[in-house]
Amino acid sequence: MLNDSSIRGALLARLRNAHPQPKALIEELRVHNGNAIADVVAVHREAHCYEIKGDGDKIERIAQQGFYYDLAFRKVTLVTTTKHVAKAIKIAPNHWGILEAKYNPAGKVIFKPIRQVQKSAAFDKQIALLTLWRNELFDIASEIEEKVQTKINRNALSALISQAFGAQELSLTIGKALVLRSIIKDQP
Repeated sequence: MLNDSSIRGALLARLRNAHPQPKALIEELRVHNGNAIADVVAVHREAHCYEIKGDGDKIERIAQQGFYYDLAFRKVTLVTTTKHVAKAIKIAPNHWGILEAKYNPAGKVIFKPIRQVQKSAAFDKQIALLTLWRNELFDIASEIEEKVQTKINRNALSALISQAFGAQELSLTIGKALVLRSIIKDQP
């Protein structure tokens, strides 16, 4: 049986060895105030969500999780096993990428591309901003407006910021904030 942790380890290794290599890899990223948790997010220029479903997982859960992922990320890829591929093709949104995870004869987890990822039309700038922490939102807002109220909450910050950026520019800005977070987290 191929489980989440085996797939995750192989996926992280694959992403670390990619060319170009992601600027950041984040596991268990809270989306839309915790309504969903992205298994792995790779940030090249913008964030790309990878949702993992192993043999023991319920593939049907992607319907609910996918709603939040599509709002928060312009790119989402489902990484699942041979057991779930046929159902995944039917129920995953058509713009999601799909990678099939399976064991090769040597017992190593490998990936077979099933469907290429496309950008989500449902991307919501304000909801995407809610993947960021308040201090990250405050820093971005401070670049837009000289005097941002110090007691302003995350929702008000995300509303302010989302009005100032187009979708792609905002996605790149979120990507930069996530990269900075991962650099700061990794410092001793």
